[in-house]
Amino acid sequence: MSQIDLDAYLNTHRQLSEAIQGLTKEELSWKANPQSWSVTEVLSHLADHNLVVSFRIRDILAGTSAKLPAFNQDAWVSGQRANEGAAADVLEAFGQLLRYNSLLFRRLSSDDYGKSGINAKGDTVTLTDIVNGFIRHVNHHIGQIERIKQAASAV
Repeated sequence: MSQIDLDAYLNTHRQLSEAIQGLTKEELSWKANPQSWSVTEVLSHLADHNLVVSFRIRDILAGTSAKLPAFNQDAWVSGQRANEGAAADVLEAFGQLLRYNSLLFRRLSSDDYGKSGINAKGDTVTLTDIVNGFIRHVNHHIGQIERIKQAASAV
């Protein structure tokens, strides 16, 4: 079974750091409209997603049979008042969780990477699928951050 690209996984922190480099607090919290996310809220979502993915990974490794959890991303972001937080703090927590998970990944065998669970949609997903999906998800949101920055500079 294939393993994850640990470098790509850990690199997501650097990519996010570069995406927000030089932004002011006002730019980080700017929103195109009340329903859209700010850069800080995108970062908070990614930290939340990292927490959920970390739980899913551990649930798979534990061999539990429960469906892997989903989460209501918009409710999580608004419920925690994410836009009032500091982007640097959120990014630091995101990076620490990446590093913690990387220690786990280094202990796993090839067979462990092929272990699977059932996601909220009812699909079977492997640990490798989940981690590679996380990397793609972060990259998607880096594009969103770029779009927010462009929209903010146009105002």
